[in-house]
Amino acid sequence: MTHDHDLVLRPTAAQTEAALDPPPGRTGGDLVVETLAGLGATTVFGLPGQHALGMFDALRRSDLTYVGLRVENNAGFAADAYGRITGEAAPLLLSTGPGALTSLAALQEAVAASAPVLAISSQIPTAGLGGGRHGYLHELPDQAASFRGVVKSVHTVRAQSQIPSAIEAAWKSALTAPHGPVWVEIPQDVLLAATSIPVVTGGDAFPDELPPRPELTAVAADLLSRAARPAVIAGGGVVRADASGKLKQLAERLQAPVVTTPGGKGAFPWKHPLSLQSWLEDRHTTDFLEDADVLLVVGSGLGELSSNYHTFKPRGRVIQIEADLGKLESNHPALGIHADARLALQALLETVEERSDETAKARVRALLSRVSERIAAQELTLEQGVLASLRKALPADSPSFWDMTILSYWAWSAFDAKGPNHMHSAQGAGGLGYAFPAALGAAVADPTRPVLAVSGDGGALYSIAELATARQYDLNVTWLIVDDGGYGILREYMTDAFGATTGTELTRPDYVALAESFGVPGVRTTPETLAADLAKALGVAGPSVVVLPAVLRMFAATHLDG
Repeated sequence: MTHDHDLVLRPTAAQTEAALDPPPGRTGGDLVVETLAGLGATTVFGLPGQHALGMFDALRRSDLTYVGLRVENNAGFAADAYGRITGEAAPLLLSTGPGALTSLAALQEAVAASAPVLAISSQIPTAGLGGGRHGYLHELPDQAASFRGVVKSVHTVRAQSQIPSAIEAAWKSALTAPHGPVWVEIPQDVLLAATSIPVVTGGDAFPDELPPRPELTAVAADLLSRAARPAVIAGGGVVRADASGKLKQLAERLQAPVVTTPGGKGAFPWKHPLSLQSWLEDRHTTDFLEDADVLLVVGSGLGELSSNYHTFKPRGRVIQIEADLGKLESNHPALGIHADARLALQALLETVEERSDETAKARVRALLSRVSERIAAQELTLEQGVLASLRKALPADSPSFWDMTILSYWAWSAFDAKGPNHMHSAQGAGGLGYAFPAALGAAVADPTRPVLAVSGDGGALYSIAELATARQYDLNVTWLIVDDGGYGILREYMTDAFGATTGTELTRPDYVALAESFGVPGVRTTPETLAADLAKALGVAGPSVVVLPAVLRMFAATHLDG
């Protein structure tokens, strides 16, 4: 009798030959890049530093494509977007101490959005670890501790023989649902030392599947089949699991209206007769969802934005499908199903009974009409026009990346993403500076489509250095900067709360002239010419900047009279 764990992969003749006669001049850094290549990586992001030079020198001897950014946090955002677009783990190579720590905000966004990023950092030499010598440049008492509370898993290496297995384990962790960033650290001397370890010629790190428990999906299917007013909230987990097709089938079979969260944009067709679109920051939508007798939540933890700032109080039964165990029933009691969204939706499709409901589509139309009337009463034609111009200019299959700015808050509710995995924002962790470097990562992942980045002038200054990256690699990204002279959303918040602002007004550069100083074409536009100027910029290969001087306002989430 043979057990699966008794099976051993036999080396091929080529692998045996390579193992017995490794090329000269290899180091621990070569083991890193060989392992990445063996796992299927083709592109790495990062920034060199003194302790990490062994990895970067090894890149020269590999077939991996290196994309270097100017700030580690921006390199992390670029890797995040590459992971979202491709579904692959995006390697991020960093140096010790300040270089590593500068990536933390990007890794926080990646874990919040379930983006697979494989961060590999150097460490001080092994002689200084564990209470040995002190005073090394970049030294931290416990570097891994700085990441343990942020990333999905931490993997430490202390000898060259550990490198392939540690990177494989990290790769598998990054790609096992829920996807997320992982951290590997390797000391400088381990990376630099010559190695006699054979060339790494293969890798097998298939992620674990996360199927639902059948007894739970049986109960869920029964509840949904017998529901009088079922509804669905679709989150980012649907997009990450590539499950939008199965979601559409299930919604149609159940005649259940579907609303998408900011992270789930595009998971359900915007114009579908069962689409509630994305108006989660709207009391009419909140009321509709509260009235559902069975609410299916797929791939969302029902956090702040997805619960209308925790005002949502469901009255019916909640079924929550969530790959992140920590988010399961974290905000509302539910029939919690810990599973990958795609596998769970497939299980439901195999067991639910078809429902007929003559009222569902009419209730959807009525809700969207009430939302439209509420917005129309607030005299926000400028904001609606700007968003419409973006949609008109951006090709339907092009991805867009949005910073934390007023136009993004509008887009979470009002923008038609035209498909899953097309619209991405920093709403997971909410840090500034995401849009432009993330768009660069997306352009590396797929150079055939133009990519749009949207920032305010405050967020733009976080990533302005990456204009040099965009030019160096000739990346196909158009960057729209909405220039309102400050942190616009914070200006609104402080004015509403305190009647005055502090720290929100900014001196800023001439963004058009600044872009041109990097060799990137720039244009100053108006709300009236925005659609044409954006379409022109998106239609020309390479990077470009479009600056829109405008002060935008947020919509009120309820009627102005309360």
